[in-house]
Amino acid sequence: MADAPAMGRAMSERGIDPELILCSSAQRTVDTLALVLPELKVEPKVLYEDSLYHATPEEMLDMLRGIQPGARSVLLLGHNPEIQALALELIGAGPKELRDRLSEKYPTGGLAVITFPAGLWSSVDVGSGSLTQFLAPRDVRGDAAS
Repeated sequence: MADAPAMGRAMSERGIDPELILCSSAQRTVDTLALVLPELKVEPKVLYEDSLYHATPEEMLDMLRGIQPGARSVLLLGHNPEIQALALELIGAGPKELRDRLSEKYPTGGLAVITFPAGLWSSVDVGSGSLTQFLAPRDVRGDAAS
């Protein structure tokens, strides 16, 4: 959780601006998000979801598919090992180095940026995403806000 502000700054610096955040209602994710939000350039809509605490990758995929049209970028803040499993299921493309890092370990506070073809969230499917960024707290420690 100590790395959360640095991860928020890194998101802002890299143009990662979620319009909607689906956050597990578990205290540690709520507390982590509270440290990330002030660092973002945007003020996203935040929904706290009890069901994210023990959600399977399939249940999280259903949540993504249920997002109403209009939200172009969504941050899903959940728990391992399920969040890693979901990310691995969603990516069908992306640099091998990033995919290998994600497969090896999805650290606490990590962030996988997955892009999907333009369209409705309801069309998101296994293998339909491209991993464009993968950030671990160790990647951003000491980053200065610029």
